[in-house]
Amino acid sequence: MKSTVENLDPARIKLTVEVPYEELKPSLDAAYKEIGSQVQIPGFRRGHVPARIIDQRVGRASVIQEAVNAELPNRYRDAMAESGRVPLLQPEVEVTELPNVTGANGGQLVFTAEVTVRPEFDLPELDGVELTVDAVEVGEEDIDSELDSLRARFGSLKSVGRKAKTGDFVTIDLTAVIDGEEVDSVSGVSYEIGKGNMLKGLDTALRGLKAEESATFTTELAGGEHAGEEAEVTVTASAVKQRELPEADDEFAQMASEFDTIAELREDLAKQATNRKTADQAVAARDALLDLLREKVDFEVPQAVIDNEITQHLAAEGKEGDEEHAAEISDDVASSVRDQIILDVLAETLDVRVDQSELLDFLFQTAQQYGMEPGQFMQGAQQAGQIPAFVSELARNKSLALALRQVTVKDSAGKELDLSEFIGSDEADAAAIVDEVERVATPADADSAGSASSASSASAASSASSASAASSASAE
Repeated sequence: MKSTVENLDPARIKLTVEVPYEELKPSLDAAYKEIGSQVQIPGFRRGHVPARIIDQRVGRASVIQEAVNAELPNRYRDAMAESGRVPLLQPEVEVTELPNVTGANGGQLVFTAEVTVRPEFDLPELDGVELTVDAVEVGEEDIDSELDSLRARFGSLKSVGRKAKTGDFVTIDLTAVIDGEEVDSVSGVSYEIGKGNMLKGLDTALRGLKAEESATFTTELAGGEHAGEEAEVTVTASAVKQRELPEADDEFAQMASEFDTIAELREDLAKQATNRKTADQAVAARDALLDLLREKVDFEVPQAVIDNEITQHLAAEGKEGDEEHAAEISDDVASSVRDQIILDVLAETLDVRVDQSELLDFLFQTAQQYGMEPGQFMQGAQQAGQIPAFVSELARNKSLALALRQVTVKDSAGKELDLSEFIGSDEADAAAIVDEVERVATPADADSAGSASSASSASAASSASSASAASSASAE
C-alpha cells in the first residue's frame, strides 16, 4: 500500500491511498467465498462456486464492491497512522480507481480521504514552572459554618405564620402556562428558599409569601418537553417552615459526635475545614495549570469540529436547528473542545493509560450520581458507544494530575505545597510496581511477562488517585 498526504490547511489533510491488486487479493477471495455461500447455482454446491462462475452470474463488480467495502476502513486507518495525524471527524472518502471489472484480473484500488485532523502544537516545558494558590486560612467563621451545617442535620422544621424568607422551607405547588395553555404542574414539593436549584426567579417569587399565598413570574423551564421555553409560572406556598437548630453546647457535641465538649467538637471541625481547604488547593493548582497550558499553546480549533459538537448538543436537548441557541453556546463549545485537544496531547505526551479498574470505578460513581443501578448504566453506556468518551475524559483528568508532579506549587504565603495526597507521586508508583512484582513472582521467576503486565496495571492503579483533584473539579 502506498499513501501520500496533502495538507489542505493546518487542521485538514487529504490522503491518497493506492492498494495494488496483489494486496487486495485476500479480500477478493473472501468476497468470492461470501457471495458463493449466498447464491444457489445449479450444478454447484452452495459455498463451492468457482470465481469465474460468480463473475458470470453475479458480476465481478459486485465482488469488487464487497471486497472494497471490507478493505477500505482498514486501509484508511493504516494511512492515518502513517500520516501521524489524529482525526477529529469522519473522513470524506472518494474511490477514484477500482481493480479491473472486466478482462484480466489486475489493476488497483485508489481512494482519497479528506479529514479534519487535530492541529499540531508544542506543549510548554513544565520543569521550573511555579504555580501559586491561596494559602489555607481557617478562622472562626469557617468553624461556625461547619458547626451550623452539622446543627442543621439535627435541626427540626416548625411552621410559621410570617412571610417566607431566605433559608425557610416552603411546601409549594407550581403551574406552568405557555400561550394560555398549562404545560406542566407539580404539587407538594418542599423547597429551601435561596437554594436556586429549581427555576430562575423562584426564590424572588417566594420571598414575602405567607402560607396559602401565590405569586406569578416569567421564567425559562428547566425540564420536560418544554425545557428552554419561556413560561408564566404560578407558585403557591401551602406551608412555610423555619429550621430550628439545636443549641451549640456540650450536650449537642455528645449527641452529634464522639466528643464530650463543644470545644473539642469545634477543634475537630477546624481540622475538617483545614482538610477541605487543602483539597481545594489541589483543585486550584489543577485549574492554574490548565490556565497556563491554555495561555502557552497557540492553535485554532477547527470550525467543523465546533459545528459538529453544537449539532450534537442541540440534538441532545431536542433543539435541532435552533440557530439562536447555537450562537449562545458557540463560545463555550469552542473553549471546551480546545481544552479537550490540549489535554489529549498532554495525556499522549505523558503516556497516560486508563486501566479497567479505573473505568469501572468511574462508571460506578457516575451511575450513583444519576441514581441508576450500575449494571444498567454500564450497559446503556456501552450500547450508546460512550465508553471511549469516558476513557478519554479519565485520561485527560489523569494527565493534569500527573503534570502537576512536574511543577512547583506554592501558597500565597510562599510555602511550597505537597499535593501527593491528591495527585500521587512517582515514588508511590514505583513502589506499587515493586510490590506487585514481588506479589506475583514465583521462586523460579516464571511467567515474567505476566508479572510485568501486572506491574504495569499496578502502576496505572497507583496513578488513579492522581486524578482525584481533576475529577472532583469536573464534577462540580
